[in-house]
Amino acid sequence: MDPPAVRARAGDLPAEPGVYQFRSAGATLYVGKAVDLRARVRSYADPRSGRIRGMVDRADAIEFAVTDTETQALLLEANLIKRLQPRYNVRLKDDKSYPLVAFTDHEVPRIEVTRDPDEGAVAYGPFTNKGRVEAVVKAIRDEYRLRGCSDHKYAGRDRPCLDYEMGICSAPCTGEIDAAAYAEDVAAARRFFEGETGVLADPLRRRMETAAESAEFELAATLRDRLAAVEAFHGDGGEAVSDRSDDRTVDVLAAAVEGDVARVARLHSERGQLVDRSRHRLDAPGDREAAIGTTATGTDGIDDEAAGRGAAARGAAGGAPGDVGDEPNTPAAVLSAFLTQYYAEREFPDAVLLAERPTDPDVVDWLEREGVAVRVPGAGREAKLVELALKNARKRDGRDDPVAALGERLGIDRPGRIEGFDVSHAGGKAVVGSDVCFVDGNAETADYRRKRLSDRNDDYANMRELLRWRAERAVEGRDDRPDPDLLLVDGGEGQLAAARDALAETGWDVPVVALAKAEELVITPNGPLRWPDDAPALHLLQRVRDEAHRFAVQYHQTVRDEVKTVLDDVPGVGPETRKRLLGRFGSVENVRDASVDDLTDVDGIGATTAERIRDRL
Repeated sequence: MDPPAVRARAGDLPAEPGVYQFRSAGATLYVGKAVDLRARVRSYADPRSGRIRGMVDRADAIEFAVTDTETQALLLEANLIKRLQPRYNVRLKDDKSYPLVAFTDHEVPRIEVTRDPDEGAVAYGPFTNKGRVEAVVKAIRDEYRLRGCSDHKYAGRDRPCLDYEMGICSAPCTGEIDAAAYAEDVAAARRFFEGETGVLADPLRRRMETAAESAEFELAATLRDRLAAVEAFHGDGGEAVSDRSDDRTVDVLAAAVEGDVARVARLHSERGQLVDRSRHRLDAPGDREAAIGTTATGTDGIDDEAAGRGAAARGAAGGAPGDVGDEPNTPAAVLSAFLTQYYAEREFPDAVLLAERPTDPDVVDWLEREGVAVRVPGAGREAKLVELALKNARKRDGRDDPVAALGERLGIDRPGRIEGFDVSHAGGKAVVGSDVCFVDGNAETADYRRKRLSDRNDDYANMRELLRWRAERAVEGRDDRPDPDLLLVDGGEGQLAAARDALAETGWDVPVVALAKAEELVITPNGPLRWPDDAPALHLLQRVRDEAHRFAVQYHQTVRDEVKTVLDDVPGVGPETRKRLLGRFGSVENVRDASVDDLTDVDGIGATTAERIRDRL
């Protein structure tokens, strides 16, 4: 639209509060709010910013909706942005939440690390470092022997499971411990998460000292590392400082901007304790050259870049002093956009702590009218909470780094070194395993290994043997490669369970997940995860999995060709014919079950040779 068209359209609008849309070919380009629709839209006729001019030039229509109050306009704007996702507005996209430690609502509670606690569970956290959380939970289970199995597995057992044999569960399922004693152990574990570090650190320290005195130096070193994680948990590695005397609900928000993508970290505190922590992604306006500011009106404010209008005119249009020329991707502007879009459809907290004051005073006024205290703390505990939120906001999500993205999705440190495992065999014969290595997302072929396994037609047992071989070499110092940051097994829940059993038996502490081929589900100890098909983290796991499969099949074919079979004694069947037979039927047993017609379908085998094979087998 040219300036005369904008002015003409503005003249048709009422001088009342409302929401306006710039549209092109039926699609909404931009949504804004105004105290005075006529004054606000007229300001677009003479924009002083190239960004605004580009948007106006693209538009072919302006639509509007009148509201009774400015607050209604603010909320309607937020809802339209969420629903329409206009190209030139900052748009909120929720990211995943952080893990919590939960004690289930059960007469015999289990302890688990989860992002989605069951209803009625007592949850602590969230926490930023899933690896450290898992180390602490492992220490708690080792010390207090709390169960980690599902309610389904717990019910109906007639004998303790492997966890009991390993000393990490007291087996309440079979009455090895009575309910009262188990409840005391649960209470002690919960006291740790409520801030009483000594309930776990003190027994760990005693065990470490006893192991050292008994010259069990490897065990002492393991306990030392575990103790360090426990003692750091309530310092810089767990939650922010709690203040249980505070009975308010408080949200702490901070924003970080990288290029055209912004992230807002939110910490939520109830009664002085953090109970929720999440990150949210906001996409900036379309392209940098035509982006629209998110200043004076939260996701609006673009008219105030036309400098020279006085404070009265700015007030009439709903703008704010001091926002002339603001960039759309400043943290303060992002917070303005986030506040309206987030709280328009959620319950208000008692207070909001911000890293910066939003550029839009209307947003702050709206929150305060709803009884929300808005503060930008400068010191004390509140300032520490804001610093933690800012640290979370600045944590990159790894979109340009698949390895970092994988670590973030799994809740572990960046897995720069990944080893992938697969097993290949033909009906339990010529069973082999592969161990491939990727460093920073690239195959490290010099660190590939392969292993001939026991002949058996049991994929779970084969995977357990393969992982135990790798783990024992690492624990005993017989492997010349560095320990990996992540292990990936080809398969589903059964293969993952087998791998975890092998790691537990050997004491090798490395995160492990599986990738199931059928639905490309990422199987973790906490359950399956379905990631988007275009997720870089999933693509990385697929590459590792596929390479492990290729390497295993290649080795299996080599071993299979080297194995002497009864086919070698059949006149007319040489090495090449045998290779073709096994390639077609997979095993000698399948060749035995084949008909003469099936056998003669294989190149190089006539009716006479087929009869000889049938007679010999």
